[in-house]
Amino acid sequence: MSLAAIFVFLLVSAVQMLECVLDLARRRGSISDDQLKLRMEITQLLKEASALSTPSTFAQAAKLKRLAAAKEKELAKIQDLNIKGKQSLHEQYDKVLLISKVLIYGVLILWFWRTPVTTVPKHLLQPFGRLFSWRGVDAATGRVVVGILPWLFLTSRVSKLLSEKLAPIFLHP
Repeated sequence: MSLAAIFVFLLVSAVQMLECVLDLARRRGSISDDQLKLRMEITQLLKEASALSTPSTFAQAAKLKRLAAAKEKELAKIQDLNIKGKQSLHEQYDKVLLISKVLIYGVLILWFWRTPVTTVPKHLLQPFGRLFSWRGVDAATGRVVVGILPWLFLTSRVSKLLSEKLAPIFLHP
């Protein structure tokens, strides 16, 4: 196994891991301190309103419920603004990631276009040897020479699978 194959695999894995981390961050979202504070105020107001159950304190309980409803509307407004801002931010990150991915893959293809990435024994690629071979078999060693396009395809699939499985483990809060 050559160092070029390991280098390509690590580079593709890093890009795939970054993509998976951004996807997880988008799905999880985050709650700001203001939102958490408003939620706590709302629950406190509703607890106080439920504690006031006598007819003489009905007006005060209704006032607390209205105040809680107003705070819920404020919380919904903050969440809508937060979601819109995060969506545009994630869209920008996705665009930058896509452009960098295309550039990295393009540079790798240009760099390794005329040279093989690695060589492997024939028996490892027995049914698909011709698909992965660059210029057939190395005459000196009898091993299959693997080109950059099949190697990028294989490493991107393997690293995507690994990053989908490993990213939630590493990013567990």
